[in-house]
Amino acid sequence: MPEENGGNGGKKTGLLDKIQGDAKALKQVVQDKAKADLQTYKEPEKTQVFRSIFRVSHDDTPRSRALSVLTNVFFHLHPAKVNRDAVRYSFTWGMGGITFYLFIVLTFTGVMLMFYYHPTKVQAYRDILYLHHDVPFGQLLRNMHRWAAHMMIMTVWLHTLRVFLSGSYKKPREFNWCVGVILMVLTLLLSFTGYLLPDDQLGFWAVTVGTNMARATPLLGHEGPGGPQLGMTPFNDVRFALLGGSIVDANALLRAYIWHCIAIPLIASIFMGVHFWRVRKDGGISGPAPVMLESEIKEEKGPRPVIMKPSGIR
Repeated sequence: MPEENGGNGGKKTGLLDKIQGDAKALKQVVQDKAKADLQTYKEPEKTQVFRSIFRVSHDDTPRSRALSVLTNVFFHLHPAKVNRDAVRYSFTWGMGGITFYLFIVLTFTGVMLMFYYHPTKVQAYRDILYLHHDVPFGQLLRNMHRWAAHMMIMTVWLHTLRVFLSGSYKKPREFNWCVGVILMVLTLLLSFTGYLLPDDQLGFWAVTVGTNMARATPLLGHEGPGGPQLGMTPFNDVRFALLGGSIVDANALLRAYIWHCIAIPLIASIFMGVHFWRVRKDGGISGPAPVMLESEIKEEKGPRPVIMKPSGIR
């Protein structure tokens, strides 16, 4: 019996020592993490988040001076090295470039349409009819703008899907992924604000439904969570700000025109510049692991094997 009790006591002691050892190890891990976090707060410019947003300077060495030129988007527009598999259409789908091309088409056709459009309740729909029936190539111009807008919605969604499926949003491109998501939202807002400009029944009811949904926006809508607590009413919430009033009328048309033709395109252009700059700074387009062709595989040259002959054979 004493031996058994001694054995149980030894097991308990060993278990207690193990628990204490694990607790000390966990405490050390927590302390190391706290020190690392403290160092991050002291030197935020050395963190990955900072490097993904801002340009990091190189050390003053001959190699670093060359890198400062090769990695500078203003000095050297294209990357010095490109993964050939990253530019395959089967990998990129070409959606980013097509989206930018459609934005250029929309900008050009939109400026042309502005010459014939007045954002007023009396003239807006008449201007659309005038474009269709009297302006040379006016219907073609409007259809180019409309279908390019629809295509841009599809291409920006496909581009976002491709980036997600290929894992291109991961380090070091996490900041550029956030910029891309903002651009996608701006594209949707461009399409939504353009709906009302023809001032027809389709645009009227689309904006009516969309702005009614805005009443349920958290904190900003008078029917949304936290909205009444912050003093939101039908006359000061986000819907009232979008429409410039309580109904879809002349004020809503004018505000949609300003957002669609001036504000959102300028904001989107700035974010596109940041987006392209970060693509270049992050090492170009992300791609799959490099694949070597059979002709590029070189045989390793090692020492020739020594053949031992049995003794007695000459």
